[in-house]
Amino acid sequence: MATPRHFLTISDFSSEELNYIIERAIQLKAMHRKGEIYEPLKNRVLGMIFEKSSTRTRVSFESAMLQFGGGAIFLSPRDTQLGRGEPVEDTAKVLSQMVDCVMIRTFSQEMIETFAENATVPVINALSDMYHPCQILADIQTYVERRGSIEGKKIAWIGDGNNMCHSYITAAKLFGFKLHVACPPDYCPNEALVVAAGDSIEVCHDPAQAATDADIVTTDVWASMGQEEEQKKRAQAFEPYQVNSLLMSLAKSDAMFMHCLPAHREEEVSASVIDGEQSVVWEQAGNRLHSQKALLEFLLVGKQ
Repeated sequence: MATPRHFLTISDFSSEELNYIIERAIQLKAMHRKGEIYEPLKNRVLGMIFEKSSTRTRVSFESAMLQFGGGAIFLSPRDTQLGRGEPVEDTAKVLSQMVDCVMIRTFSQEMIETFAENATVPVINALSDMYHPCQILADIQTYVERRGSIEGKKIAWIGDGNNMCHSYITAAKLFGFKLHVACPPDYCPNEALVVAAGDSIEVCHDPAQAATDADIVTTDVWASMGQEEEQKKRAQAFEPYQVNSLLMSLAKSDAMFMHCLPAHREEEVSASVIDGEQSVVWEQAGNRLHSQKALLEFLLVGKQ
């Protein structure tokens, strides 16, 4: 049996493959809006393992499989043997006999990698503490649909050097954009990733510097899932990093504001920005459906 392709981080695919998936996502979105019935995954099943709660990830993947003629099964630790201590390796081997693809949303990147090593079907990282590659596909689709190629553009990441930031860092070289990260000194992204990204990334501690002349300004919550106890400490550190109208005014006049959601208004972003004309967050969220359809098709059927 051929070794399956996995999507555990953006760097699992080549630049050519990633750009194909973005273009295919745009095509699939157009087909969906025209009401075309397209079911390349008829009778295929996606297993969805959730150790972290979700709205966008669950609904987008489940809808994707239904629209493609297949089905999806929601699995949580509360009602599977994973929650009772069954080894990840065993679960991977068992599920591989029953489903055609597995999507995992969890805390540990190591858990996803261990699962993939023992699976004989494609495995998709739908979020870990290290990466969030599916969101990056939707973000770039959103930009390309509205503005064309993202190559050579400036993206400003404001805030925590977290899993979303890591995915942007990994994507920068592959898509050819320049990433400017502005973060508090104690919340910088993974140093090894920054070094590997070379001159495609700059890290600073000044949000204004990062946002100046940016084509996209993007951010995330100050405390992600599992960091709630640090909320007060983080709020103090990140207060100067709010994306507000003043910061957006430094970016290009047609700059887009993005956020992977859920958002906390008047914390990491002001209401005037997220609900303003430059915000594309709802379209960005909706594109999770289409970019993930393109991803599923690519992994299970191949290029079309």
